[in-house]
Amino acid sequence: MSIEALGYIGINSERLEDWAAFGVRFLGLQVVEQTRDVVKFRMDDRKQRIIVRRGAHDTGVTGWEVANAEALDALAARLDAAEVRCERIAATELALRGVAGGIRLLDPAGHQLEVFHDADRDGTAFVPGRSMSGFRTGPLGVGHMVYLTPDMRPLRRFYEDVLGFHLSDYCTAPFQASFYHVNPRHHSLAIAEGSASRIHHLMIEMNQLDDVGQGYDIALAEPGLVPTTLGRHINDLMMSYYVRSPDGFFIECGWGGRSIDPVTWEPFELKHGTSLWGHDRDWLGAAASAEATRLRTRAVDAGMRQPVQVEEGNYQLGAAPRAPWEGA
Repeated sequence: MSIEALGYIGINSERLEDWAAFGVRFLGLQVVEQTRDVVKFRMDDRKQRIIVRRGAHDTGVTGWEVANAEALDALAARLDAAEVRCERIAATELALRGVAGGIRLLDPAGHQLEVFHDADRDGTAFVPGRSMSGFRTGPLGVGHMVYLTPDMRPLRRFYEDVLGFHLSDYCTAPFQASFYHVNPRHHSLAIAEGSASRIHHLMIEMNQLDDVGQGYDIALAEPGLVPTTLGRHINDLMMSYYVRSPDGFFIECGWGGRSIDPVTWEPFELKHGTSLWGHDRDWLGAAASAEATRLRTRAVDAGMRQPVQVEEGNYQLGAAPRAPWEGA
């Protein structure tokens, strides 16, 4: 695969002060630069991962990472062969993003994409905005991005055939969605049906379950901030909740996401919806919400269970109680 990870997110907004406060208090990000026109956030050893610039809110920018300049040139040539217009990012813009080189293009729905190589790193320790252990990033990238679109077909063809994303799984109820991977993270991109082309949510993954639980308490204290309650996804196994960003799109705060083998993984259809339990959505609509509840109930009746995904060393085995006849 030429694209290796979701490397950064760019957001245009007129609400920079709100973003600075939101990113620290509710997401646990570190503000590393704040001016009248830009707010930059760290979430690991990179100089920045999320950049909010002053401007009218739109679909934002997703920055996709490749290994080096040669890989970028090869992708640019592939785009040219597919008659997809792209342009080199100017030096001043590269400096803002903290990368060595990059190109800019649009997907068929008008979402702005950038592909880059060699991101700058910061020699100082990451300091989270609230008391928490940090984020699961590294070669897995920022997390995942989900786009809504009225017509999924051209986006599927573009991401699969032109950019080389690989299908992880898909669902048709309670809504249509396709999930794509570019590395061992179960999905770095998803596209779902919607009335307009826009960002639905950005997912960021925290290192420990308590980071999610404590963040959930903080978010619940703000009326209307939580559009999707705590739950567990059935495909990437993430335990998460969602919050409304200052510009209205959602940010999923999760833990325990599944790692896959990109070489051997076989895509499949999700027949029990996207959530094993929880994730009640205040935005879904009555009919789709009823269908989501029906699918979750069917999963309960079928006795569905999923393992908890953890990193090596980030767990401690408990003692299982035994009946008297089973011995010590």
